[in-house]
Amino acid sequence: MTTTAATTTEPDDSDGSGPESTRFIRRYNRPARWFHSSTYLVVGVLLGTGWWLLRGGEGEPSPLAELLEQPDTDLHRAAGWALASLGAIGLTLGIRAAWTFGRETLRVDRGDGRWFLHWPRGALTGRFAPHRGHFDPGQRLANILFVGTLGTLVVSGLLLTTLHGGSTFALMVKVHRYATYVLTPLVIGHVLIALGLLPGYRGVWRAMHWGGRVPLATARRLWPRASSTSGDRLDPPEQFP
Repeated sequence: MTTTAATTTEPDDSDGSGPESTRFIRRYNRPARWFHSSTYLVVGVLLGTGWWLLRGGEGEPSPLAELLEQPDTDLHRAAGWALASLGAIGLTLGIRAAWTFGRETLRVDRGDGRWFLHWPRGALTGRFAPHRGHFDPGQRLANILFVGTLGTLVVSGLLLTTLHGGSTFALMVKVHRYATYVLTPLVIGHVLIALGLLPGYRGVWRAMHWGGRVPLATARRLWPRASSTSGDRLDPPEQFP
């Protein structure tokens, strides 16, 4: 889950402050970056232990279980509670960011269909169709799927810890398993894009790491309207270490 930054500055290359390659947009503030990092660490433990148990490894500890000297079932349960706690924190302490996230995720603009139509070309060349908003249409769809699957995993997992057999328990087992099937390719796709393996997304990982800053040229390629009119802060020219 991601949130938008709070300040606004109009980028302007005419002030002589340097080329776009040496100027940076701060996409996300520190709380948003910590929330994102905490979420993917917890989800990583959930998926790792979950798939280990799903393949029948309950009687054989996973490498993580051996390292932490805890059964995989306990690690999986603890990660589930941690994910539920992160969700509660996001909806209470981070309510303003959560509201912004929801508003930007659920927006629908003219031209979104064209963005999806030209996405394969953009992913390979960086020439994406224009869009409006903090998230591109693909991110909005991914956000909905992530929130839906993670929420389903939390609710079904909590029910599995309280129920002991019966038809509802059996149903929650299936729901939990199918939600895992949906979440896994979402996470893999998210990681592939974040790593910049698709040429059009090179540099995108900086939005959540190293101060949450991306080169202005990268921001304008991926989020043209957001990088010029809303939400993102323009930092002074500098070079990353």
